[in-house]
Amino acid sequence: MKWAMLLGSPDISGGTYVIFEHAIRISKSGVEVTIITEDKVDMARLQWHPEAKSLIWKTFKEIDGMLFDVCIATWWKTVFDLHRVNALSYVYFVQSIESRFYSEQEKPLRKLVESTYKLPLHIITEARWIKDYLFENHNQKARLVLNGVRKDIYKNTGERVAERTPGKVRVLVEGPIDVPFKNVSKTIEICKQSKASEIWLLTSSPVERYPGVDKVFSRVPIFKTPEIYGSCDVIVKLSYVEGMFGPPLEMFHCGGTSITYNVTGHDEYIVNGVNGLVADRDDDDQVLKYINNLVEDKALLQTLKDNAMNTAHAWPSWEESAAEFKEAVVDIIKNELSVSRSELQNQSSFLFDWYVIAEDYRIADYNRTGSEFKLKLKKYVKTHHPTVFEILRKIKFNLLIRRR
Repeated sequence: MKWAMLLGSPDISGGTYVIFEHAIRISKSGVEVTIITEDKVDMARLQWHPEAKSLIWKTFKEIDGMLFDVCIATWWKTVFDLHRVNALSYVYFVQSIESRFYSEQEKPLRKLVESTYKLPLHIITEARWIKDYLFENHNQKARLVLNGVRKDIYKNTGERVAERTPGKVRVLVEGPIDVPFKNVSKTIEICKQSKASEIWLLTSSPVERYPGVDKVFSRVPIFKTPEIYGSCDVIVKLSYVEGMFGPPLEMFHCGGTSITYNVTGHDEYIVNGVNGLVADRDDDDQVLKYINNLVEDKALLQTLKDNAMNTAHAWPSWEESAAEFKEAVVDIIKNELSVSRSELQNQSSFLFDWYVIAEDYRIADYNRTGSEFKLKLKKYVKTHHPTVFEILRKIKFNLLIRRR
């Protein structure tokens, strides 16, 4: 059986991590999985997840004339590329309601993203709230496959960056510092006001330091992240948008607990006051109170940690999750009628015209200042000179940090 999975970017992110975990295991089960990208991927970009190098990597040009049993879109933009792949079935893996990634000021773009959920595609998703949303808003009956956890690496034993210290609370903030809906900068500011003994930052942004943070871990390979989780007592993750976020669950496996907003997807495994603490969105006084409570109430901290570990033990592994994902896709291939390639092209091309309009709308301010050229230059440097691109990114993030 031959699968094609369309990938927007191979760079470190939660969404790409999930795609890789499924693809790697399904490939090991005997399926020929091909990752398809617009441009050729330099394998150096996969240092954060070395196992992904074992997959078959092709560009759209390189798969011309090939036939796949199924082609899977993994991000809203890749939906518009499905017709470029000759396949017997087409599937949409929805990891979040991605229209929420964009601000209210970008209404045309948000509408465009929403329109992808109306296309006649078979959908698989990772969270119950997404499944419910798709049915209630688009009459789509999505299949649910929960994300797994790497039980082989996320565990409460093994190497640690530093041992936990009784009587002290070390907090971990996780996420990119330049993505507004991840809310990392404000999270750090709240932690700085707390009684926490130390603040650590685990980020995909290329930074070496951050004001008020005791240790920064940047772009760490997944096999090293448990050493960081296992050194901290609580992860404070105050995202505004999530599908089903993995870091708090990974922290549970490594013996810690979590503080989050009541963001979509948190209730897949976090129960307020039982295995973690949950505050309403932007109730930062409550978040601060939660951190200080954990510092002052050792029994509460230990109870949350114990219950979090029970949650971890009951959660499926990636082997189980990938097997369920494969079962869902095989069922679609064998038992469901699929939209034809030509019909998909006709429907998506109409929406793609609106995509062009939406993109023009989104970058209108940039066009007036000549930044359209800058965007093209950025893409060229990233594709053809990745080392130079990384150096420039580090300079950019260092400048951002100096302003704080």
